[in-house]
Amino acid sequence: MSAPLLELDRISRIYPTGDVPFRALDAISLKIHAGEMVAIIGPSGSGKSTLMNILGCLDTPSAGDYHVAGQATAALEPDALARLRRNHFGFIFQRYHLLPHLDAAHNVQIPAIYAGTSTAVRHARSHELLTRLGLQDRLRHRPSQLSGGQQQRVSVARALMNGGQVILADEPTGALDSKSGEEMMALLKELHHNGHAIVLVTHDSKVAAHADRIIEMCDGKIVADSGQRAVETDKQQPSAINTQESHTWRALAGRTLEALRMAGFAMASHRLRTLLTMLGIIIGIAAVVSVVALGQGAQKKIISDINSMGTNIISIMPGKGWGDSRASAIETLMPADFEALRQEDYIDSASPSLSTSVLLRYRNLTVSASITGVSQDYFRVRGYEMAQGRIFTDTEVRQLAQAVVIDANTADTLFPGDISPVGKVLLLNSLPCRIIGVTAEKDTPFGIRDSLNAWLPYTSAMSRLIGQRYFNSITVRVVDGYDNDTAENNLTQLLIRRHGSKDFYTSSSDTILKTINKATSTMTLLIAAIAVISLIVGGIGVMNIMLVSVSERTHEIGIRMAVGARQSDIMQQFLIEAVLVCLMGGALGIGLSYLVSLVFPLFVTSITMQFTSWSIISAVSCSTLIGVSFGFLPARNAARLNPVEALSRD
Repeated sequence: MSAPLLELDRISRIYPTGDVPFRALDAISLKIHAGEMVAIIGPSGSGKSTLMNILGCLDTPSAGDYHVAGQATAALEPDALARLRRNHFGFIFQRYHLLPHLDAAHNVQIPAIYAGTSTAVRHARSHELLTRLGLQDRLRHRPSQLSGGQQQRVSVARALMNGGQVILADEPTGALDSKSGEEMMALLKELHHNGHAIVLVTHDSKVAAHADRIIEMCDGKIVADSGQRAVETDKQQPSAINTQESHTWRALAGRTLEALRMAGFAMASHRLRTLLTMLGIIIGIAAVVSVVALGQGAQKKIISDINSMGTNIISIMPGKGWGDSRASAIETLMPADFEALRQEDYIDSASPSLSTSVLLRYRNLTVSASITGVSQDYFRVRGYEMAQGRIFTDTEVRQLAQAVVIDANTADTLFPGDISPVGKVLLLNSLPCRIIGVTAEKDTPFGIRDSLNAWLPYTSAMSRLIGQRYFNSITVRVVDGYDNDTAENNLTQLLIRRHGSKDFYTSSSDTILKTINKATSTMTLLIAAIAVISLIVGGIGVMNIMLVSVSERTHEIGIRMAVGARQSDIMQQFLIEAVLVCLMGGALGIGLSYLVSLVFPLFVTSITMQFTSWSIISAVSCSTLIGVSFGFLPARNAARLNPVEALSRD
């Protein structure tokens, strides 16, 4: 006699039930050889179903040793037990245990998917099996569209998909009518004739009579065994696809595609719940992307304002820094300093500045305005453009001309309507000056938009209006392409040599730009961090819903484990579902933020939302991370379910 295919040595199974444990199996020893057809009978509670679960590696014994083809199962990891179920056992359940959302062909293919079989091979195999079982015209029918006998035949085809050297049938005729039951027994006898070992669990003596060997159980023990009949040696071996498992990327892709399909079905089956689950992610992603876009827009606006007058502007002012109380007493910035700076080759243009407040009078209108004495290069340095007229010339500066340039606000105030101010005479206090130009409207970070400003040659301001020999500041524009820091250092050294000490300080627009960039980036990061809180709340919602989903689909998990799904396959399925929920929520959140950007200009015109690729990529990455992080616990719980307990739940 050859070595037994299945061998149990003093196997016990004990379940903890209160103070007194329940002994479902009590030191059972049993050998089943290849090609046998064995019937296990006994009353309810005798332990026959528990024995079948241990034989099929769905359950593990509390004590004793179990060998499958000489391999001890006690030390096997869950994935190794799954491989045994996948490649050596085929299950036929009383209640069929088909996945209701899959058609007959796909239900049959599940064991081959987990074995890594190629798509073409498993399609051909499932078609062959279903055709052999008379279901060639039911390949695309779901279980609900099949009769009980047809569903049972689909479960038989699934059991044979990877070979099914041992067929474990639990009450295979219990849910069938008499005719379908006879057909099922005829099919099992045919499989037995083809070389499959058949183990029947039944309480029906008529069904048991078809077996070569009948084992009777009572109270967890074998009370009778009709003994082994001679096993025919000329039986053909079971027909099967190649059970050598594939571990290539194609096999992984097949299992991943199956997980994606199941995740998509689960989400589609509970659309409202899925949408509500996504809501936290949608709001969080929309908030983060919108805040970042708004910050980028504000930053771009400020940078644009600074760039409009050049980022290579350096201002020189008396004192040691901003807020120096002694600065007003320092009178060392002289016209000679200005002329010296103009001679430096790294200086593109320069202008001194001294200012005061005066009353502007035109006819019967009088307004208060800021008057600044500047050179003709001031408008280039500060990036002003002319709307009307011209700026004053170098000759007018040398001749102390009484010419003035006004801004658009001043022109609108003193010359309303379509009156052109160019050529008109203004009184600056009591000094008459002719208007030669009007600057174009300009928003700058250095002034208030509704202030009134006028400029006249600094020589005229010093001699005719203010009576001041020194400048309040000198502003230079560095040649394009010249390093701003180097230019700032050079002019500092030049003025120190001229003054004998450093009684001034410099302020670079480049430094201001860097400071603004840093400030806006920090503010954007802060607000985005606050928005991330909603993402965390959304992630918790995803975790809760996934825990509910695991609870609802426990029976499905049990079916998949019974046909050979690994723990990693179950975990992958639920992780993918969580990630899909978050990714779809992220995509909707990004879409919502774009919608906000379309509405935003209706309320705010000075700033436009600026979307960047990195913010979108970050949003997608964040969605994926949330899905993995908050989906891991439910997925792990699903993967650690006991196959027997999972199958028993509806």
